[in-house]
Amino acid sequence: MLAKFARAGLIVAALGVAGCTESSVGDFAPQHANRQLPAKVLAEMSKKGMSRTAPVMARIFKEEGKLEIWKQKSNGRYDIIASYDICKWSGKLGPKFTEGDRQAPEGFYTVRPAQMKPNSQYHLAFNMGYPNAYDRVNGRTGSNLMVHGACSSSGCYSMTDPQIEEIYAFGRDAFKGGQTEFQIQAFPFRMTAANMARYRNDPNYEFWKMLKAGYDNFEVTKVPPKVDVCEKRYVFNQIAADGQGFDPAGTCPATTQPDSLRMAYSAYQSTYEAAFNSAVNTSTPAPKPTIAGIKEANIVSEWTRKRARGERVPIEPPSLNTDGTVTETQRMGRIDSPAGRKMAALDAEKAAKQKAAEEKAAAVAAAKAAKELAQQQLAAEKAAAKAAKQQPAAVAVQQPVEAAPASEMQTAQSDGTVSKLKKRLLGMFGG
Repeated sequence: MLAKFARAGLIVAALGVAGCTESSVGDFAPQHANRQLPAKVLAEMSKKGMSRTAPVMARIFKEEGKLEIWKQKSNGRYDIIASYDICKWSGKLGPKFTEGDRQAPEGFYTVRPAQMKPNSQYHLAFNMGYPNAYDRVNGRTGSNLMVHGACSSSGCYSMTDPQIEEIYAFGRDAFKGGQTEFQIQAFPFRMTAANMARYRNDPNYEFWKMLKAGYDNFEVTKVPPKVDVCEKRYVFNQIAADGQGFDPAGTCPATTQPDSLRMAYSAYQSTYEAAFNSAVNTSTPAPKPTIAGIKEANIVSEWTRKRARGERVPIEPPSLNTDGTVTETQRMGRIDSPAGRKMAALDAEKAAKQKAAEEKAAAVAAAKAAKELAQQQLAAEKAAAKAAKQQPAAVAVQQPVEAAPASEMQTAQSDGTVSKLKKRLLGMFGG
């Protein structure tokens, strides 16, 4: 027994020493972090010429609510292997600008093994790598932007627990196979000609056009593009001249590109331009709400800060309208903080008192109504009794005897006269 306790103590001590080191992730990760991909997925991978540990990449489309996993085939190109419905993402279409704006990031991000979170409070998770070089050089802030489980989001991309187990397994297996990092491409929508035409007047359009260059490079090559930042913008599949590099805040260096890629990309763009021009004159679904730049981001961020301090704020974040006005919901929310809990308790007490007062008033009103009804019934009964007492007694009326007809009376009179005459004659003659 003592030996068992000693071994248990050693395990606890090892956990404390290991902390979040790389060895602890594998040794002490929860069971669901080591769950294997379903046999159906493995069979599809085999059919497409993918090994279980081949490199992966992910693509996210906000408007469509999709997260796709792409995996490298034996020929080096990537093919889609799984697609998941995003359970929840917060904010609107458009990039993340600042801490607390509740926006889910858009852009090109990198995930390394250290960003995998097997012990996440959201079942499983991995950090997207926001802010990246582009975000930092453009002054964008925020941290801990994840793809995670538990279907709850405040700036992240949230999946169901079974979904994140599979997504996590794809990344875990690829790292085991030697991949050192995988790319996440996060877009507002599928960057087709029709969708770009829909959003051509949006304030985020120029940013989205820049992202589309990376989107198109992948569509042409089916290989994750090489991503760099210079002049505070993304550049894709560019090879800097010898001795030069990419400075996010500096001038872009002289670059080259393989002729085959350049020609394929040019042909793709020609087809796209024709489709875009056609889509401009075509009826399409109305655009979805988008964030109105840093101004709206700051308004939402202030709402978030107040909420974090325990102040009473509307249950939904404010929204900036195109005319510059701000829309706020009237429904107020509660915050899980000491001040918020105190306010919630006061609200609950107030609501209970109001409910008790309403119930008391309803009971009084019901009793009053019942009393009035009883009084009305009693008055009606008294009135009926009084009316019965004042009514005169009924008098029997003798029905008149109907007179005999005149002919019958005449006959009766004649019969009487004859009878009298007979009696007189009999008297006279002794009869």
